[in-house]
Amino acid sequence: MTKTADTSMQADVLIVGAGPVGLTLAMDLASRGVSVILCETRRFAEPPNVKCNHVASRTMEQFRRLGVAQQLRDAGLPADHPNDVVFRTTVTGTELTRIPIPCRRDRYTETEGPDAWWPTPEPPHRINQIYLEPILLKHTAALPGVTLLNRTRFERFTQDAEGVSAIATDMDSGATRSIRCRYMVGCDGGSSPVRKQIGAKLEGTAVIQRVQSTFIRAPQLRALIPGKPAWSYYAMNPRRCGTMFAIDGHETWLVHNHLNAEEPEFDSINRDTSIREILGVGPDFHYDIISKEDWIGRRLVATRFRDGRVFLAGDAAHLWVPYAGYGMNAGIADALNLSWLLGACVQGWGDEAILDAYEAERLPITEQVSQFAMDHAQKMIRARRAVPPDIEAPGPAGDAQRAEIGREAYALNVQQFCCGGLNFGYFYTGSPIIVPDGEHRAPPYSMGEFTPSTVPGCRAPHFWLADGRSLYDAFGPGYTLLRFDRSVDVRPLERAAAAYRMPLTVLDIETASLPKAYAHRLVMCRADQHIAWRGAHLPADVYDLVATLRGETRRERGRRRALAWEGVLA
Repeated sequence: MTKTADTSMQADVLIVGAGPVGLTLAMDLASRGVSVILCETRRFAEPPNVKCNHVASRTMEQFRRLGVAQQLRDAGLPADHPNDVVFRTTVTGTELTRIPIPCRRDRYTETEGPDAWWPTPEPPHRINQIYLEPILLKHTAALPGVTLLNRTRFERFTQDAEGVSAIATDMDSGATRSIRCRYMVGCDGGSSPVRKQIGAKLEGTAVIQRVQSTFIRAPQLRALIPGKPAWSYYAMNPRRCGTMFAIDGHETWLVHNHLNAEEPEFDSINRDTSIREILGVGPDFHYDIISKEDWIGRRLVATRFRDGRVFLAGDAAHLWVPYAGYGMNAGIADALNLSWLLGACVQGWGDEAILDAYEAERLPITEQVSQFAMDHAQKMIRARRAVPPDIEAPGPAGDAQRAEIGREAYALNVQQFCCGGLNFGYFYTGSPIIVPDGEHRAPPYSMGEFTPSTVPGCRAPHFWLADGRSLYDAFGPGYTLLRFDRSVDVRPLERAAAAYRMPLTVLDIETASLPKAYAHRLVMCRADQHIAWRGAHLPADVYDLVATLRGETRRERGRRRALAWEGVLA
């Protein structure tokens, strides 16, 4: 029986769910002086599921800013363990092709190969969630202003014009907690109670593929795998196709058995037999099952990401097949898009309407990325079904067959494992806080390729400053104005920003080595590295620009103009 509420708490933001998305959101909010309560059903430091194996470059860029990038680089696979993706007839069988990816020791220095060109201070990092999440948890739990409530189940909420009142239950004592906050964010997974309570629905493709996934311990396996080790192994044979990831680089592995359309249930086929066919080992080979991690690949996106002061992020807002490693990373992108907007409101310089940008920006991008993932998943399903029956045949004919399958596998998959487009190509349009200049449209991108651009809405192309710092290391907490010509007087803009208490950092660029995309003398960048405005000179009405950047609606700006507000501010 539930006890009478005996605990009342307050914070600026309540986050439901302390997985990687919720933890990252809490970290970023705390960096902005925003008080946070995290509500999580698991015990403190309870191991997560063996899910995500990849931290995208855009995510690592933000972890760099938040001070945890190096800790993450130092964790996961051994420093010299190759992060290659290899395609074989079985894990222990004949190699078909290999996508080379640098080990973490060489991640910053490697210059050869399809995954060594990243235009960023922080390339991707291969690390499983069982190593990633404890680092994020330890860091977040130590931050001032963050309260972590473990073994606490969110129950329900009500909201009014001033904030949100939530009720949660202590799962050990049965006591209820009353939590009052200005905003609430549901980072509570695919079955999100928060999403259900705001009436949002997941729409799309409910089942793309079922995957019988098994986390195993097999100390003898590495010695049986010929050639150079890899991070990911794709097994392609007519008996069973699957994928295996190295988890610790020694004895633990995650084996994905991709079920076919005529195998509708996780137990449609024998798990042990399938694992052995994927690995290419006989009945005498011993392994231990650590856990079963079966999952369904979907393409589902919530009909909305917000209801008033309540927001959704991560799996609560979207679910899709994790090709290109963009399940968790898309959720973290949600969190980092939302966090600086919430911070602007809590800090008092952002108008409440600035929060409209979250759904306007993230929902369309979520649709795009989920389509990329689903399209690639369907191509992979077709490729697995088309494995020729003689792929393992000895002799010249078999060699030719394997070479052709290898070429096809490389061409299809290099884009998802070296996915520059998904990292750096996506852009925001139709946002109330981005000022289109009408000069150009943002260039198109694919999963693997993109064109650097300073069109408003795009990510600010990276370059190194004259003092050796990354461009992003010099960004301020709000907006950063890149000035490429000191003769441009930006003091009127600085005065307008100060009048609204909007944080504005002016960064004079002196390096001679610039991406070609920077053709304007002024480029305004947001905290999340996206460009909000650009021009050769300041607009005639700098207060109107600042009003847009802080999220004021046109109606509010018109009212202030009618009251000669600009004169008052000046």
